Amino acid sequence: MTGQWGEWRKFNADGLHGADALARGLEAMVTGIASGPDTKRGINARLRYLTASKAGREAMAAQGISRRALAAWTAGKRSPSPKSRAALDRAYWGLRRQRVVAHIKRRLAREGRGTRIEIDPVDQSRVLPGRRRDLNVRRITIRPATWTAAVDAWAEGDTTGLQAVWDDVMADLGSDGEAYEYVSSVGWNA
Repeated sequence: MTGQWGEWRKFNADGLHGADALARGLEAMVTGIASGPDTKRGINARLRYLTASKAGREAMAAQGISRRALAAWTAGKRSPSPKSRAALDRAYWGLRRQRVVAHIKRRLAREGRGTRIEIDPVDQSRVLPGRRRDLNVRRITIRPATWTAAVDAWAEGDTTGLQAVWDDVMADLGSDGEAYEYVSSVGWNA
């Protein structure tokens, strides 16, 4: 859906596609180990989390971490190289993301009530006054079925699916919905 706002950056407006803002918000809901992957504490915490289940070991194998290397790390004989630490971190966050999907859906569904979001329009502070469009912050409640579709698309890395969800949100905004295809941010409290 890129009608009259197809060239929205032409006059220096700043923002991102609503689907990308939605993905950022969902990503922010995933919490986990705070210690960095380059610290001893962070490495040990990731190893404990990943070695505690078959899914964790599979996630590490998918990132190219061998059983031999894993055995050496857990025995304290070697420490992971920077490349291996990055792979360990990817395995951790990938598994963490998979495990929190159901929790995120429940939080956003709010027992069938859905969650209200706030949509901040594109930043027009660098647009000449005569070229600015009068856009307000919009608030809308997204229903559980829409959240389910959004979370599923985000979890699968399906940008087309997220864009379809955002198109539905824009349609629910009414006649000026297309003006919110690109936004500064999307936020909610769940």
